[in-house]
Amino acid sequence: MVGITITMAESTRGRGRRDAVDGESGGGPNRRRFLETAAVGTIAVSSAGCLDLQGDVGAEVYETVVGTTDETETVTVGLLAPNPESDFVGRSMARSAEIAVDELNENGGIGGLPVELTVRDTNASPLEARRQYQQLVLEDGADVTVGIFDSPALLNVMDDVAQQETLHLTTGAATSAASRMVSQEYEEYKYHFRVGPTNDRDLGHGVVDFLDDMGTEIGWESVAVLAEGYDWTQGPWEIYQKQLQDTGLEVVVEQRYPPATDDFTELYDLVDGSGADLALITTAHTGTDALLDWTTPEPRSFDFGGIHVPMQLPSYYEQTNGACRYGIGHTSATAQSQNTEKTQPFVDEYQKRHGSNPVYTGYHTYDAVTLYANAVERADSFDADDLVGELESIAFTGTIGTLEFTGADEEFAHDLVYGSDQFPFFQWQETDDGEGVQEVIWPEELATSEYVVPPWLREI
Repeated sequence: MVGITITMAESTRGRGRRDAVDGESGGGPNRRRFLETAAVGTIAVSSAGCLDLQGDVGAEVYETVVGTTDETETVTVGLLAPNPESDFVGRSMARSAEIAVDELNENGGIGGLPVELTVRDTNASPLEARRQYQQLVLEDGADVTVGIFDSPALLNVMDDVAQQETLHLTTGAATSAASRMVSQEYEEYKYHFRVGPTNDRDLGHGVVDFLDDMGTEIGWESVAVLAEGYDWTQGPWEIYQKQLQDTGLEVVVEQRYPPATDDFTELYDLVDGSGADLALITTAHTGTDALLDWTTPEPRSFDFGGIHVPMQLPSYYEQTNGACRYGIGHTSATAQSQNTEKTQPFVDEYQKRHGSNPVYTGYHTYDAVTLYANAVERADSFDADDLVGELESIAFTGTIGTLEFTGADEEFAHDLVYGSDQFPFFQWQETDDGEGVQEVIWPEELATSEYVVPPWLREI
């Protein structure tokens, strides 16, 4: 395993990619550099927006470098992650990228060149994300950038991605607005691809498909649709408005509640009074309050779940002292799921190194790094324009599914093709020894367990 070094620094290499003053590229692999000198063959790349989850947040800018830092020509992968030293999401992104880089170096690097990883802290801030993006490309000489969890941060760096003409692979932000920019001004924004998660509107499609397939089987007849009043929920909300009625479920409540909500008593009284079988919630910021009020002081008379970002965290059962038991959520993969033949080997390696499980952004970040390596090998080039063309036609098996991207003429260009990721729904369940696990209950081909009815609802 390659060591990891963390320093407090603005930059380490001064290897500018496209300086705004003279427009000249710095060192490192040239944009038009073909791999004719590599002669190492295709490598085995792997053998195997919107949530405050961080701990202490300071003004420091962290830079993490993994891999070689000598004078040898290297391929630099730049990662933008929120508070990678303390935030569950950012830390998982950094750890997963490190695993991918280590595996690449163990198998000959990319195009015969060693790979290094530079991690920069966005501090969950759009302004800081833009500053750190510029540092990655202009000073650290990143050949590709990956990451960005927050949708506002992604939108704030899109113009820089266009200016620098450097491939960016998103692994956290779900906003479809970035993909619409690619569609509307393709030549400017074509360097952006979303490796994961699926975009905000397809999040809504996934929920509808889950309910259409599983709602009647579980026994649900009616649903109360709840969403916190943040911009990121607008995409799923619009899909619910158009498509939920086609599932056969009766929509008895539709409520977008205020962003500052921390007491759900009145809202849940409304849901109880409506007779809804399921409170279908779309939440990130208010998710834990919504969960706790579902079961305390007395359990409510309806099931609970949907797009619930905090429930995606593998450590959430412990964090809530088991209060999330029986809650239903969507994620990209779990420690139990087998989306592809690469899922469990990645999980095993992550567990071996860190004694914990990756957050969903970790799967996407690992996939982004290995996808980039695969695209370079297939295109026989490091040139960003060549790689755009390669990614537009690629079908790459990652940890979450077979990744394919929408074309330039579609409404949301360079997004994951809906269905190329497996979009599993899970339920928090408890093992015999009292541990909480995210058991996949849908789709059937990925299921690791059946849905379990909360005990207080079994007699209703």
